[in-house]
Amino acid sequence: MIRTVKQKIRMGTLFLFFLSLLSGGIGIYHLLRLKNDSKVILKDNYESLEYCHAMQQALDNLAINEAKSFVGFDSVLKLQEANITEGGEKEATNLIRKHFQQQLVGDSSLSTIKNIRSNIQKVLSLNMSAIEIKNQKANNTADKALTYISFLAAIIFLVGFTFSFNFPSVLTSPVNSLTEGIQEISKKNYHHRIHLDRKDEFGQMADAFNDMADMLEYFESSNLNKIIFEKTRAEAVINSLKEASIGFDKTGTILFVNDQALQLLGMQAKDMVGQPVEEVSKSNDLLLFLLEEKGNLPFKIVVDNRENYFTKEVVDIAQDNGSSKVIVLRNITSFKELDVAKTNFIATISHELKTPLASSDFSLKLLEDERVGKLSDEQKELLQNLKQDNQRMLRILSELLNMSQVEAGKIQLTIIDVSAQVLADNAVNAVSTTAKEKSIIIQKHYQDDVGYVKADIEKTGWVLNNFLTNAIKHSNTGGTITVSLRKSGNSVEFSVADQGSGISSEYSEKVFERFFKVPGSKAGGTGLGLAISKELIEAEGGTIWLKSEIGSGSVFGFNLAIA
Repeated sequence: MIRTVKQKIRMGTLFLFFLSLLSGGIGIYHLLRLKNDSKVILKDNYESLEYCHAMQQALDNLAINEAKSFVGFDSVLKLQEANITEGGEKEATNLIRKHFQQQLVGDSSLSTIKNIRSNIQKVLSLNMSAIEIKNQKANNTADKALTYISFLAAIIFLVGFTFSFNFPSVLTSPVNSLTEGIQEISKKNYHHRIHLDRKDEFGQMADAFNDMADMLEYFESSNLNKIIFEKTRAEAVINSLKEASIGFDKTGTILFVNDQALQLLGMQAKDMVGQPVEEVSKSNDLLLFLLEEKGNLPFKIVVDNRENYFTKEVVDIAQDNGSSKVIVLRNITSFKELDVAKTNFIATISHELKTPLASSDFSLKLLEDERVGKLSDEQKELLQNLKQDNQRMLRILSELLNMSQVEAGKIQLTIIDVSAQVLADNAVNAVSTTAKEKSIIIQKHYQDDVGYVKADIEKTGWVLNNFLTNAIKHSNTGGTITVSLRKSGNSVEFSVADQGSGISSEYSEKVFERFFKVPGSKAGGTGLGLAISKELIEAEGGTIWLKSEIGSGSVFGFNLAIA
């Protein structure tokens, strides 16, 4: 039967426990016997001795007080009669009683007292003999217990000593063999094997180790060429990538650099591969920039006297205790050129269309003048519709021009210290006429001493005007719009609140995206106003936001730094 190390340890422990339990049981058993023997001696014999001494004392006191002595003798004799335990003790006690009765009836001869004393002495002798016999028995019991316990203690000691001396080697020997095997494997000595003639866990461990060594030896011998081939193919694939790629491991050692990346960096592979990326970056500004740049904004690299635009993407490859990284540079030059062409096209078209639209707007104003000629009600209505369409076209063109400037990075800002209250008042005054047409009341809630902010007057005024215009569009006739100013930390908060239908929270971020319109909204527009507002406020170093709930209106606002 094959036993595991666990079973062997358990059986050895149980055996020691059994021996300890047996030794304790034997000791307790003999201690109880000794206790009982002592108890019997005290109860059966020492009490009889005490009674005999008491009776002898009563006899000695007859001459002093005969009546009292007789009473004492009789009471003690009764106790002795109730404590007869030894052979012959009953007969002697009965004789004491017989002669004592003779004494009571008046026979006070010396022979009667002598007989009483003789029988008392006989009871004493019987109990003394019994004590010696019982004491010898107790001694024998104690000797036997000592023998048994000593024998078991010796066995326990020998077994424990043998167990403690031999058992560690049972564990350490195979562990040492395994440690030696692992060290050899770490040195790539895949021929090393562990030989343990055991069928327990250590034997299984040795078999598993040998199987592992067999597999490693097989892989080492059969896959080396395959690995080299795969490495070569991987390098070919990396070099064939159109995007410039640089890879380094968790320690920062450069693993590969494809030809496109080498061309941009102006370096050779032998000077980079296998080197710490931090060390290489010290002598290459572009590589240093790629390591330090955290964002994903486009950047420009001049290659062969031509401007090229790239975006950086960092791919993390998770590993134990760290991760390898691959920096990928995507060439977006063509997209950048298309974007510039689009922006220029929009700017050109917007500019070309703005002139005739302005001219037509002037002509419409002339038609409204009754000095030119009176118009019928139908003609006035048509003229009004034409003016609204014309204004809408001008507004769309203006927003397109602003957006083209934003995209082209041509926003010209003049940041000065300006009164926050002045900015808000100018915007309110600019839309007061439009608000009156819908009987909308504009309330001002200005915190005292909001002070000055750092802002571009024109651009900030445009944003506030856009907020107010949208609020008027989405407010019902006779509604109320609230313009608020308050300090918030190191900034001043501008906000415009309306009583419209509100905007769902899922659109709170999307409303600032280009061309986005809230689903179900009936108000016209290009969907560019809020996107332009976001770009302008962020260009001034501020933040823009929206708070809204369906049915509770909307609050558009932004924060600018205090001057």
